[in-house]
Amino acid sequence: MTTTASSSAPSVGVPVQQRVADLASSLVGAWQKGYLADRSHAVGALARLRRGAGREAGETPDLWNLIDTDPLHTTDAGTRPLSEQELVRAENALHAALTLWAFHQQSRRFPMHRPHTRERPGGLGSAVRRVMPADGTDAPVRTRLVRAGTAPDLVTLTQRLRDIVALLRRDDIPLDYALLAGQLYVWQWPDGPAAVRRRWGRSFHEQRRTRPDTGQNTAPASDANTTPDTDKDAS
Repeated sequence: MTTTASSSAPSVGVPVQQRVADLASSLVGAWQKGYLADRSHAVGALARLRRGAGREAGETPDLWNLIDTDPLHTTDAGTRPLSEQELVRAENALHAALTLWAFHQQSRRFPMHRPHTRERPGGLGSAVRRVMPADGTDAPVRTRLVRAGTAPDLVTLTQRLRDIVALLRRDDIPLDYALLAGQLYVWQWPDGPAAVRRRWGRSFHEQRRTRPDTGQNTAPASDANTTPDTDKDAS
């Protein structure tokens, strides 16, 4: 469910972002590994997740017991209880990222979630740049990224991201969905959209214009459990 950005982000926003990213990595990693191995529980989970794409987190009761957010409610060593506002926004971000991944992964036999590294960028801007031809830019594709960055609310943003993911899916270009989940959490706070747009823009301009080679540019399923790089340059 979408919340109104009515208060400032807490000073501990970055650690919460990391917790969201880590949980997304764990959930997607397990489902992706199972889906690629054709395990029934993972295939079923992916089908359920797809039905929630583009909707608010609370609109799909079928996902309430599928997306396990218990780690966000616990306080392990070095963590603190999250506020109600932080929990809602974390759950929104997880729902959006996981349902987009399910749409991306559908019928694909290579992992569509791939952790970001500096050598193999996995951020949204980098992925969009890879959709473009090597000998020039594709204005309509770039426009989709710009429109996503100017979405007025999280539901609209998710719907616009789904259009981008459709292009990535077409070309078998993976994305770091843990990184995206953390960014979607940040996006919901005041000044968050501007910060996330900057990260997407930075990775778009830094990514080399190369078309993907499915055999060489998709990570094996075992890589899906790697902790994503979520520092300020990981966009």
